[in-house]
Amino acid sequence: MDDQLSQAFAALSDPTRRDIVARLAIGDATVNELAEPFDVTVQNISKHIKVLEDAGLVSRTRDAQRRPVHFEAEVFDLMTKWIERYRQQAEARYQRLDAVLANMQDGSNEDTITKRRSS
Repeated sequence: MDDQLSQAFAALSDPTRRDIVARLAIGDATVNELAEPFDVTVQNISKHIKVLEDAGLVSRTRDAQRRPVHFEAEVFDLMTKWIERYRQQAEARYQRLDAVLANMQDGSNEDTITKRRSS
């Protein structure tokens, strides 16, 4: 799992590959279709797709003469679960800190009230 996560995060570290994934989230596309908005060669886009494919983020199929590239959401589910686990841990830490700060503030307010009464 960690190796697949490492590959997926590494593959998505490149903005062109993120753009390709965003386009494929809309629907399958050929390499030529994916290359259209970029100022790079089709071969360059093919290399990006290969990296995404090795990471399990996309797959290629054969449809007659077309070879569409397909978005694979399962790896994103794995990435989301990994991120969510650490987000929840961080959220729990912040909630504990909020509770401590609220207790400190309540104690400070009580001290102020006690000082005013004794004055």
